[in-house]
Amino acid sequence: MKKIFIISALLLSSISIYAQRFEDYFEDRTLRLDYTFAGDDVLLQIYVDELVSLPHWYGRRERLSELPLRGNGQITVRSKTDSVVIYRHAFSTLFQEWLATDEAKHTQKSFENVFLVPFPKAPVEIKVELFDYHKEVVNSLTHTVDPKDILIRKAGERNVTPYDVLHQASDTSRCIRIAFVAEGYTSDEMDHYLDDCRKAIGSLFNHEPFKSLQHRFQIIAVKSTSEESGTSEPAKGIWKNTALGSHFDTFYSDRYLTTLHLKRLHDLLAGTPYEHIIILVNTDHYGGGGIYNSYNLSFTGGEKFLPVVVHEFGHSFGGLGDEYAYGDDDPMYFSDTEPWEPNLTTKATAFIKWENLIKEGKAGLVEGGGYLKKGVWRGCENCRMRTNEEPEFCAVCQQALKELINFYTEKSE
Repeated sequence: MKKIFIISALLLSSISIYAQRFEDYFEDRTLRLDYTFAGDDVLLQIYVDELVSLPHWYGRRERLSELPLRGNGQITVRSKTDSVVIYRHAFSTLFQEWLATDEAKHTQKSFENVFLVPFPKAPVEIKVELFDYHKEVVNSLTHTVDPKDILIRKAGERNVTPYDVLHQASDTSRCIRIAFVAEGYTSDEMDHYLDDCRKAIGSLFNHEPFKSLQHRFQIIAVKSTSEESGTSEPAKGIWKNTALGSHFDTFYSDRYLTTLHLKRLHDLLAGTPYEHIIILVNTDHYGGGGIYNSYNLSFTGGEKFLPVVVHEFGHSFGGLGDEYAYGDDDPMYFSDTEPWEPNLTTKATAFIKWENLIKEGKAGLVEGGGYLKKGVWRGCENCRMRTNEEPEFCAVCQQALKELINFYTEKSE
């Protein structure tokens, strides 16, 4: 399905002069940052909505000021005591996708956005930046967070949504944590949901490099129940009362399945050990969606379920771009700007990201990708990011995913 967002390239965009020690600046807690992004294709605004304190921190504790991928937006956390950058995070959003739609040309809308950073010990300055398709900053917001602020809401300390641990990492102090979330499953359908989770895990670990590195993943299944089974299908006039209010027809694309209720999502996850999110939607209507460092959704009721959930995880976790083409209308890639997805290039720079694989004869330059027939190149003819029928990630995507997994889990020197 077509996505109107850009997902990133696997090159470190920032390398700290020295490695910050986590315990010098942060507590073992999470600061949840809730923002509202609003506007239209001309005027963009960023507003602070709410700050939330969650027990424990489940993200990385090293390479805190580095970014493995650039993202469509970034968060920079700077110590107000010594002005040192102590944490950085990259992301993409539905809001930025929506800005490329026709609706954004004549309507102003707002979108919820939620990001997780380590909880600071002392006051910090937080800067949020949004980028356009040419990597230019189109808006930013800088605000101060005082960890002693009495209006930082505490969550996740009681009434935690029940969850099961489905896959155990060999070292839980240095692993990648994934939470499956049930959407459109009633309380009577939890066994069915857990079975779908296990199928999805099996499919993910059938793909390299996840197969070889599965010991670096900790995976839980959050048992969030819905009042009604299924999901909403606006084009058919069907609206369901579900845990996350998900629906098809996002941006009027019939197969685009999303939820706009990110605060509700993270409230359901509060108190559980999570960082990356896979939402399984109890429907046999084909569709899904994946947003880098936000979440992905997949339908579960058809034969394409397993390849789709892996493909969407390639987006939401790996920052991989779609490698198929629709045509050349409404381009998101331009000859003067190199995509930051690790598996796409416009040849805007002399260096090709997967040049080592070209020299080894494992990849090349195949024109067509990022929804465009011309002007964007991928590394191989076929890949899981190109078609559901291809059983593997290509060599370029495997290399990018392995580098990302190593970034999160290997000890820095």
